[in-house]
Amino acid sequence: MYDYLVVGSGLYGAVFAHEAKKAGKSVLVIDKRANIAGNVYTETIEKIHVHKYGAHIFHTNSKKAWDYVNEFAVFNRFTNSPVANYKGELFSLPFNMYTFNKMWGVVTPEEAAARIEEQRREITGEPRNLEEQAISLVGRDIYEKLIKGYTEKQWGRDCKELPAFIIKRLPVRLTFDNNYFNALYQGIPVGGYTKMVENMLEGIEVRLNTDYLKNKEELDKLADKVVYTGPIDAYFDFSLGTLEYRSVRFENETLDKPNFQGNAAVNYTDRETPWTRIIEHKWFEFGRDDEGNDIPKTIISREYSSEWKPGDEPYYPVNDEKNGKLYEEYKALAEKEEKVIFGGRLGEYKYYDMDAVILSALDKCEEILK
Repeated sequence: MYDYLVVGSGLYGAVFAHEAKKAGKSVLVIDKRANIAGNVYTETIEKIHVHKYGAHIFHTNSKKAWDYVNEFAVFNRFTNSPVANYKGELFSLPFNMYTFNKMWGVVTPEEAAARIEEQRREITGEPRNLEEQAISLVGRDIYEKLIKGYTEKQWGRDCKELPAFIIKRLPVRLTFDNNYFNALYQGIPVGGYTKMVENMLEGIEVRLNTDYLKNKEELDKLADKVVYTGPIDAYFDFSLGTLEYRSVRFENETLDKPNFQGNAAVNYTDRETPWTRIIEHKWFEFGRDDEGNDIPKTIISREYSSEWKPGDEPYYPVNDEKNGKLYEEYKALAEKEEKVIFGGRLGEYKYYDMDAVILSALDKCEEILK
């Protein structure tokens, strides 16, 4: 009999399992996939650590989260500086002086601010949808070229049909700073995320290819408590209805050349290009392998955003009013499950960055692992 059965070996499950073992508890981790690490799983192909479930760049302002992950990995100095490709024109993301210079030919911050201010005036009154919200923040030119097409592909809906709150704020920098995140700490674990999660789970029994919900009755008998990180609605057999997600499909290609796009991430912001972005994985680690050698090949992933349907990987919770209400109903059911702790992005139906998942798991551990 184990003290804890942890369902899912992603960040929440791995952190919880590590802390429980450290507190002297017996732990069994199961995962229905054939690999550990959930959506941060990296697979090594051609000596490149490929982010199998989309780009994951660790960034945080929390010293606690940063110190914690550094116990399990050495982080490199990767800085996220995506590029936007609009019909062959390249722009800096986030919106900064390079972007404004390319867009309008302005040279000084005053000129850029004046141009944005002039275009923002188009929207008077409270923005009623995402389009109006975006224009009220950055003006029509940036909206049309760098926001509209990308957002419509990402959400599968017209910007006029999307709620304004999705882009409450857009980072506008009147400097030449190309760092996308306003984070004190950021980087990629050297050796990939899988290695980091492996280190978290060291000395803990892990069973892969094990579907908890299909074998719930017998698995529940193995432990006093269950930490469940799967979809909360699936746990209750969708009895109140299905929570909605956006999903992502990846098209991977290995190319016999050292460099495809010269950057880890290029967003395609026009509506006509079917993919939202292309990731070139080797640039997360500066084009070099674990021994520091240049890698002769490259691997790219085209990302296509799609409406989630059962059987797809759920990625982004659709945090609108309807789904929020349904989640609250499931949460009320979850609170009655005395033996089960629901955690993580799917267990809490919440869009979490990696640092927030880790902090959430640590908070739960501090609360219950006395």
